[in-house]
Amino acid sequence: MNLIVDIGNSIAKLAVFQQDEILKKTSADKLSLNKKISEIFQLYPEIKKAVVSNVSSAKWELPPNLKNEVEVIELSAETSLPFKNNYATPKTLGNDRKALIAAAVKHYPQQNVLVIDAGTCITYDFKTAKDVYLGGGISPGLKMRFLALNNFTANLPLVEAGEGYELIGNSTASSIISGVVNGTLMEIEGIINKYKENYTNLICIITGGDGTFLSGNLKNGIFANSNFLLEGLNYILEFNIDQ
Repeated sequence: MNLIVDIGNSIAKLAVFQQDEILKKTSADKLSLNKKISEIFQLYPEIKKAVVSNVSSAKWELPPNLKNEVEVIELSAETSLPFKNNYATPKTLGNDRKALIAAAVKHYPQQNVLVIDAGTCITYDFKTAKDVYLGGGISPGLKMRFLALNNFTANLPLVEAGEGYELIGNSTASSIISGVVNGTLMEIEGIINKYKENYTNLICIITGGDGTFLSGNLKNGIFANSNFLLEGLNYILEFNIDQ
């Protein structure tokens, strides 16, 4: 049984895996992280392995006895990965992007896969049918686009995407929503189409906080999986422990 600790800028996501099945998911902030981990160990004393991924610039304190109780992998530039990494600057490749490609290898071995993570940023990560990671792209996410319009102009208000949006906005707020949402959708559609021109039988996965919202409005066949990153971290843990 495995514990996954995925630390972001303000929230840590925690998951317990029994082989490939998620038994529990929860989240914690800095103040509650140690308590949440202790509660998880009380519920699942069978946990023997853990992986910790931290993409935050801040230091998060983990239980001091964690490494005494279980075998812990702290994901870093030196961690072995279950794919060939052809990224030109591997030390700058984020842990989240590594985990997403690991999940792609786990679920879709020997297939061309584009993984789109729609969170604070929208990342595009591609692995070939030979399980070689080539890289991808990074662009602003929905929230960042709304914030940029508000921060870098004098009169545009801060709005956010709701359930509905139109092609033609009939107010300033609805025009902003139209521009941001339609622009993001067309960006994703366009990038998927460019990949399809170069790689046959492309599988597209979308994940992240805005993944469900965006996937429901995309025309391209795309699979939504909100747990893809956690599954990738679990696979990296298993890959390293089993070596």
